[in-house]
Amino acid sequence: MKERDVIIACDFSSKEETLKFLDQFTEEKPFVKIGMELFYSEGPEIVREIKRRGHRIFLDLKLHDIPNTVQKAMRNLVALEVDMINVHAAGTIEMMKAAQAAIDEAGSSTLLIAVTQLTSTSEERMKEELWIDHPIEETVVHYAQNTEAAGLAGVVCSPLEAGLVHAACKEEFITVTPGIRFAEDAKGDQVRVTTPAMARKIGSSYIVVGRSITAASDPVAAYRRCVQEFVHGKEER
Repeated sequence: MKERDVIIACDFSSKEETLKFLDQFTEEKPFVKIGMELFYSEGPEIVREIKRRGHRIFLDLKLHDIPNTVQKAMRNLVALEVDMINVHAAGTIEMMKAAQAAIDEAGSSTLLIAVTQLTSTSEERMKEELWIDHPIEETVVHYAQNTEAAGLAGVVCSPLEAGLVHAACKEEFITVTPGIRFAEDAKGDQVRVTTPAMARKIGSSYIVVGRSITAASDPVAAYRRCVQEFVHGKEER
């Protein structure tokens, strides 16, 4: 695997709260995720501000619409020069190709990835509410193969499915896995979760960590623990 990294989910509601959190990192410049809550509250300027501070950014907006609409939206978003951005794989191969085309037209190096199934989705809910009858692992792998066929860089999936995705897709295809908790932490609203150390063993390319870092008494120490366990393979004793 060429690269592993920890992405901090900055799921805050305001610029002030976000920058106050990031100010704690005086030695590192962590890779951060900006999601819907923060982006819809503060708009594109929050992305520009965090980029100015030297952070890499995963813009997690999960675009899902008709291909033409997604392509036009992506043309605007790619101008923000984020490092990673996503769409929903359920939007079809054609939609994913349209999003990638917007990035290619701009000559951008932004990595485009697609969400397979949210980590809050159980197989029971997928079958009963979404009417997807295939097992969740098969569904995730199929969506990953569609994503690869569309020319995207990788997928968002549960760490529990990362190994299956890597086995089914080309070597450089990346997996970005939320649902990461330390062993002693509560699962919260996510169902398919694991630890940073286990995500490394399974084969995740990137892990997205939220409350285990942002709600920690010492977020910097929690981040460093994630890096040690996931990137360097050193677990605390």
